[in-house]
Amino acid sequence: MAASRPLPPGEFDVLVVGGGINGAGIARDLAGRGLSVCLVEQDDLAAHTSSASTKLIHGGLRYLEHREFGLVRKALGEREVLLKSAPHIMWPLRFVLPHDPSMRPAWLIRLGLFLYDHLARREVLPGSAGVDLRRSALGVPLHPHLKRGFVYSDGWVDDARLVVLNAIDASERGASVLTRTRCVQAVRGATHWQLTLADTDNPGAVRQVRARSLVNAAGPWAERFLRDVAQAKSGERLATRSLRLVKGSHIVVPRQFDHDHAYIFQSPDGRIVFAIPYERDFTLVGTTDQEVTGDPRDARCEADEVAYLCEQASRYLARPIRPADVVWTYSGVRPLLDDASGDPSAVTRDYLLEQDSQAAPLLTVWGGKITTFRQLAEDASNAICRQLGRQDEARGAWTRGASLPGGDLSEWVRAKGRPDEDFAAFVLAVRQRHPWLPPELAHRLARAHGSRIAMVLGRAQRLADLGEEVVPGVHEAELRHLQRHEWARSADDVLWRRSKLGLHLTEAQRDAVAWWMAGHPLDGTSASSTPHTTHPREELRA
Repeated sequence: MAASRPLPPGEFDVLVVGGGINGAGIARDLAGRGLSVCLVEQDDLAAHTSSASTKLIHGGLRYLEHREFGLVRKALGEREVLLKSAPHIMWPLRFVLPHDPSMRPAWLIRLGLFLYDHLARREVLPGSAGVDLRRSALGVPLHPHLKRGFVYSDGWVDDARLVVLNAIDASERGASVLTRTRCVQAVRGATHWQLTLADTDNPGAVRQVRARSLVNAAGPWAERFLRDVAQAKSGERLATRSLRLVKGSHIVVPRQFDHDHAYIFQSPDGRIVFAIPYERDFTLVGTTDQEVTGDPRDARCEADEVAYLCEQASRYLARPIRPADVVWTYSGVRPLLDDASGDPSAVTRDYLLEQDSQAAPLLTVWGGKITTFRQLAEDASNAICRQLGRQDEARGAWTRGASLPGGDLSEWVRAKGRPDEDFAAFVLAVRQRHPWLPPELAHRLARAHGSRIAMVLGRAQRLADLGEEVVPGVHEAELRHLQRHEWARSADDVLWRRSKLGLHLTEAQRDAVAWWMAGHPLDGTSASSTPHTTHPREELRA
């Protein structure tokens, strides 16, 4: 790795605004090239859109109908790159598309799947195939009139942990990662940005930093950041693009089928709805597409969206899903580049990197999707190095073959080249090396932390060495690790972003985690005086 040039305290080559997947990915890439980087996020990492996706690594089969072949090819090319980089949080997933003759004709689906199979190279993921639903276990949960279908491959990702792993990698390569820190003013000079950063937990606590380049990766707030925070020279307009903010809502219900495949259902309105195995005991159903105005923080899954998702899934599932079955809802606001499309579901999911080098360089990220974050970060980093004149001295593109933290399992197992098989062997190795770990806990810790499980377990030789069991399956050692190495400060950080343990715990147990976090603040951080954790149905009741 190229060494960072020494800079005065409080001065950076690049300051990145936004701790979602794009901001974290860019910070990681730049830090790995040897640049001095500061990443600031006004809330927790992945607190908004990047923890509220459908959690898929996919090319976007339906985008073929909108003739977005370039986007689909780009996304398909990234699937296996990502799957190999972090097999503990990403894995292959097979999808079943039941054929409804009243929807798209079978020949059109076959053509689409042929393109999907061949637009990018595949080494791990199997291709598509037909399936007789009358003779397959995949047809058992479906209405009997659905007689045939198609099966194809994509991938699954723990989206919030993907963001955290990128931030960890950035930090361990020298970047400063500041959560709960808002950039409240950015004044542009000829060669530097003068930036004012405010601690959101301590109003009035501000500090000044300088950066040679500014990256606006604020997601749904990107346009607002340019308009309200970034100050340009007189007469200069920084916001030249506009976003369409499109809310995608999801519902979580008790498990609807026993196999490990997901379903993709076609709706009469031309949209599609996924039904995906989720967190062992549940099924995730999503998503909707509704334009929103106002603050993206206020986005909630409304009753009409719950009804819509229940209705569309029940058109295919033999056992209907009713609103009363919903145990949790969540919504994310997608910052889509406005392409003048009338239908929100047809708005492009591609990204645009807008560069401005009229004075101190500025790069704004417009749009994007989680599957293409690594390529976006690489493109952005190439552009920033050119803007700063660092392309010769900085390390070049490096992330394509690199593992994310915890993703290199080579010290535990001999890799076979299939991420899912390598992870299964890794879990077995964890259990053999630590036979005192209960099997379910060993699997969960392996899934969450990968090879960094050694950091969580430390020198523990028995379960009691992990400290108090705060709630079933969660010990103090893990909570301390999340505080010290993953920027977790609240129960919500732990239960809904670093994990989805909140789905498996009672309200009293969630409160117990909240009280522990409040009573054991990490040195130098503040804790809420009134611990609170979100109830799984709180958004729905609102």
